[in-house]
Amino acid sequence: MSQLFSIGALSQATGCKVETIRYYEKIGLMPEPARSEGGQRRYQPRHRERLRFIRHSRELGFTLDDIRELLALSEKHGHADAIARRHREAVQARIRSLTALRDELDRMIVECEQGHDGECRVIEVLSDHDQCGGEH
Repeated sequence: MSQLFSIGALSQATGCKVETIRYYEKIGLMPEPARSEGGQRRYQPRHRERLRFIRHSRELGFTLDDIRELLALSEKHGHADAIARRHREAVQARIRSLTALRDELDRMIVECEQGHDGECRVIEVLSDHDQCGGEH
């Protein structure tokens, strides 16, 4: 017989909160575990591996829908490149947005440094969205 985990042990083994595990079960990302005679959940190593996959995917920024699609593809031995490409495009868009934000902050810092004591214009610049070129 394989090793069985309580929900607390599964939580500890994966670093995933008990409430999150229950939520993933509720929305169908995690398969329902067997239950003990007393009604307690009993997870198998396959549950632990699936939860680790879900958690790692979330850390990489995949949405729950993306993860659901990836899991479905893995069960059919399908290709996940379309999902990876879609996620890469979202990451690229965030990088562009963060780069624009960094550039705007750099501009504000330079303006503050060029002013005299008490004349830092960060608040004024943040109030005037037209000054940043609308990049974000």
